[in-house]
Amino acid sequence: MSNTDYLLIFIQFIVAGGFVTLVLFVTHFLGPKRKTSDKLETFECGIESQGNARLPFSIKYFLTAILFVLFDVEVIFLYPWAVNFKEFSSTNMSGFISMSIFMGLLLLGFIYIIKKGALKWE
Repeated sequence: MSNTDYLLIFIQFIVAGGFVTLVLFVTHFLGPKRKTSDKLETFECGIESQGNARLPFSIKYFLTAILFVLFDVEVIFLYPWAVNFKEFSSTNMSGFISMSIFMGLLLLGFIYIIKKGALKWE
Protein backbone atom coordinates (compact mmCIF):
# COMPACT_ATOMS: atom_id res chain seq x y z
CA MET A 1 0.00 0.00 0.00
CA SER A 2 1.22 3.44 -0.82
CA ASN A 3 1.01 6.55 1.34
CA THR A 4 -1.96 7.84 -0.65
CA ASP A 5 -3.95 4.72 0.34
CA TYR A 6 -3.31 5.46 4.01
CA LEU A 7 -4.20 9.11 3.45
CA LEU A 8 -7.57 8.09 1.98
CA ILE A 9 -8.28 5.84 4.98
CA PHE A 10 -7.31 8.66 7.34
CA ILE A 11 -9.61 11.07 5.49
CA GLN A 12 -12.44 8.54 5.76
CA PHE A 13 -11.93 8.33 9.55
CA ILE A 14 -11.96 12.14 9.78
CA VAL A 15 -15.17 12.40 7.74
CA ALA A 16 -16.88 9.66 9.80
CA GLY A 17 -15.81 11.25 13.10
CA GLY A 18 -16.92 14.66 11.88
CA PHE A 19 -20.31 13.29 10.88
CA VAL A 20 -20.84 11.68 14.29
CA THR A 21 -19.81 14.88 16.08
CA LEU A 22 -22.06 17.00 13.86
CA VAL A 23 -25.09 14.77 14.41
CA LEU A 24 -24.56 14.73 18.19
CA PHE A 25 -24.34 18.52 18.38
CA VAL A 26 -27.28 19.14 16.04
CA THR A 27 -29.59 16.76 17.92
CA HIS A 28 -28.50 18.28 21.24
CA PHE A 29 -29.32 21.82 20.15
CA LEU A 30 -32.46 21.08 18.11
CA GLY A 31 -34.02 18.46 20.38
CA PRO A 32 -36.71 19.20 22.98
CA LYS A 33 -35.55 20.38 26.38
CA ARG A 34 -38.65 19.85 28.53
CA LYS A 35 -37.52 17.91 31.58
CA THR A 36 -40.39 16.90 33.79
CA SER A 37 -40.32 14.69 36.85
CA ASP A 38 -41.93 11.88 34.83
CA LYS A 39 -39.20 12.04 32.18
CA LEU A 40 -36.39 12.07 34.73
CA GLU A 41 -37.77 9.00 36.52
CA THR A 42 -36.16 5.65 35.76
CA PHE A 43 -38.08 3.42 33.38
CA GLU A 44 -37.90 -0.36 33.48
CA CYS A 45 -40.06 -1.86 30.73
CA GLY A 46 -43.25 -0.46 32.17
CA ILE A 47 -42.66 -2.00 35.61
CA GLU A 48 -42.55 0.28 38.62
CA SER A 49 -39.00 0.76 39.91
CA GLN A 50 -38.30 -0.74 43.30
CA GLY A 51 -35.29 0.06 45.46
CA ASN A 52 -31.79 1.07 44.49
CA ALA A 53 -30.34 -0.09 41.15
CA ARG A 54 -26.82 -0.13 42.62
CA LEU A 55 -27.23 -3.30 44.67
CA PRO A 56 -24.22 -5.61 44.30
CA PHE A 57 -24.54 -8.83 42.31
CA SER A 58 -23.00 -12.11 43.31
CA ILE A 59 -19.56 -12.71 41.79
CA LYS A 60 -20.84 -16.10 40.60
CA TYR A 61 -23.04 -14.30 38.05
CA PHE A 62 -20.08 -12.48 36.52
CA LEU A 63 -17.87 -15.56 36.65
CA THR A 64 -20.48 -17.63 34.83
CA ALA A 65 -20.94 -14.92 32.20
CA ILE A 66 -17.21 -14.56 31.58
CA LEU A 67 -16.72 -18.33 31.37
CA PHE A 68 -19.60 -18.57 28.91
CA VAL A 69 -18.05 -15.90 26.68
CA LEU A 70 -14.61 -17.54 26.93
CA PHE A 71 -15.81 -21.00 25.92
CA ASP A 72 -18.23 -19.60 23.34
CA VAL A 73 -15.38 -17.78 21.56
CA GLU A 74 -13.22 -20.90 21.69
CA VAL A 75 -15.99 -22.96 20.11
CA ILE A 76 -16.16 -20.42 17.26
CA PHE A 77 -12.56 -21.36 16.41
CA LEU A 78 -13.75 -24.94 15.82
CA TYR A 79 -16.02 -23.94 12.92
CA PRO A 80 -13.31 -23.46 10.22
CA TRP A 81 -11.74 -26.75 11.27
CA ALA A 82 -15.07 -28.57 11.00
CA VAL A 83 -15.72 -27.10 7.55
CA ASN A 84 -12.29 -28.19 6.26
CA PHE A 85 -12.04 -31.44 8.24
CA LYS A 86 -11.47 -33.71 5.22
CA GLU A 87 -8.75 -31.44 3.85
CA PHE A 88 -6.97 -31.24 7.21
CA SER A 89 -7.03 -34.94 7.92
CA SER A 90 -6.34 -36.37 4.44
CA THR A 91 -3.54 -34.19 3.03
CA ASN A 92 -1.39 -33.72 6.10
CA MET A 93 -1.73 -34.44 9.76
CA SER A 94 -0.53 -31.03 10.97
CA GLY A 95 -4.06 -29.52 10.90
CA PHE A 96 -5.48 -32.50 12.74
CA ILE A 97 -2.67 -32.44 15.32
CA SER A 98 -3.00 -28.69 15.92
CA MET A 99 -6.76 -28.95 16.43
CA SER A 100 -6.27 -31.97 18.70
CA ILE A 101 -3.92 -29.86 20.83
CA PHE A 102 -6.47 -27.02 20.82
CA MET A 103 -9.27 -29.37 21.87
CA GLY A 104 -7.05 -30.88 24.57
CA LEU A 105 -6.28 -27.45 26.01
CA LEU A 106 -9.96 -26.54 25.85
CA LEU A 107 -10.88 -29.73 27.68
CA LEU A 108 -8.09 -29.15 30.21
CA GLY A 109 -9.44 -25.65 30.95
CA PHE A 110 -12.95 -27.01 31.33
CA ILE A 111 -11.76 -29.72 33.74
CA TYR A 112 -9.89 -27.05 35.75
CA ILE A 113 -13.06 -24.95 36.02
CA ILE A 114 -15.09 -27.97 37.16
CA LYS A 115 -12.44 -28.95 39.75
CA LYS A 116 -12.37 -25.39 41.14
CA GLY A 117 -16.16 -25.42 41.46
CA ALA A 118 -16.62 -22.24 39.45
CA LEU A 119 -19.97 -23.38 38.09
CA LYS A 120 -21.47 -24.54 41.41
CA TRP A 121 -24.22 -22.31 42.76
CA GLU A 122 -24.76 -22.30 46.49
